[in-house]
Amino acid sequence: MQSALYSFRNNQFIQDTKSDTINQENVQLVLGFGAKKILSDSNIFNELKSKFTNAHIVLSSTAGEIYDNEVMDDSVSITAIHFEKTTIKTSVINISDFENSTEAGKNLMLSLSTEQLQYVLVLSDGGLVNGSQLVEGINSVINHKVPVTGGLAGDGKDFNSTLVGCDEKPSVGKIVAIGFYGSSLKVAHGTLGGWEMFGLEKTITKSTNNVLSEIDDANALDLYKNYLGKYADELPGSALLFPLAVKLPDTENAVVRTILSIDNTAKTMTFAGDVPIGSKVRFMKANFDKLVEAANTAANQTLTNFSSQPKVAILISCVGRKLILDKRIDEEVEAVREVLGDKTLITGFYSYGEISPFNENANCTLHNQTMTITTFDEL
Repeated sequence: MQSALYSFRNNQFIQDTKSDTINQENVQLVLGFGAKKILSDSNIFNELKSKFTNAHIVLSSTAGEIYDNEVMDDSVSITAIHFEKTTIKTSVINISDFENSTEAGKNLMLSLSTEQLQYVLVLSDGGLVNGSQLVEGINSVINHKVPVTGGLAGDGKDFNSTLVGCDEKPSVGKIVAIGFYGSSLKVAHGTLGGWEMFGLEKTITKSTNNVLSEIDDANALDLYKNYLGKYADELPGSALLFPLAVKLPDTENAVVRTILSIDNTAKTMTFAGDVPIGSKVRFMKANFDKLVEAANTAANQTLTNFSSQPKVAILISCVGRKLILDKRIDEEVEAVREVLGDKTLITGFYSYGEISPFNENANCTLHNQTMTITTFDEL
């Protein structure tokens, strides 16, 4: 396996010094995570296709790009990979062709052969797709037989529309799955939020998909504002500092759910993922140092299956973490670099939702406000 990492910014390609000397004609897969403004111009896709003529070109818009140990804006982080023993197959759908995101997830996976399938990377539209339903559909087909990781595309701080594409100019509504086939591929994943829980555990008693109305038969928004105290006056902006830990029915692990908006008239809260009735919830608060430590821990989780430094690491973290850490955002990527070592190529992006299992041999889950890491190499 050979890989090369590039950053496209100011209309120039810059190659990372840790990259392999790679024959561009042998590259099977190119991943590009970039600013929507750049990806919406077909020139970047055309340039990549002209360089890597035999590769699948997969592009996703972001809320920030991860390149080596830096976090950038207004750029594209590009990884080109030549597998010696692993084969690649892709599946592409548009959410507009399906009744809901669950059906979309099912069809996305059914388009991939499962024979010798080792790993699936999913990149999805982040504005029109319900991430919780998407992973529900994926899991109904995969059923924890292979690891699935990925994320929902971003649009910076704007939250208007996102772009995803495979072998064409990226567009709104697309969902891409990349299947990796062959026993030579070695994959590991890690995920952790690093938020502090506070308050007693409570139960969701009224909700519809990702809209929360009542907790313990009391109005959820009133309860939330009471817990926030002085920060309640700063809603919805301050909600990034106080997400919810949601333990879904029949699960042991809690996922972090970001609040997207509040409706003071209807007294409801809308989250970036479903919050089903019967789920157990606790309030959470930010601790900058623990957020960075969580990235370090997630990186360590990915090394359990590796005797040496992995070749490539894909980091998908949450736009909420980027907004909260602000000028300290590079620290969480640097914490990953410290663990993985100086030979691993690090790429990735800040997303509107992260997809990863909690642990090995588990179904994938939609996360918010979480650092997820996938490492891989060939034996």
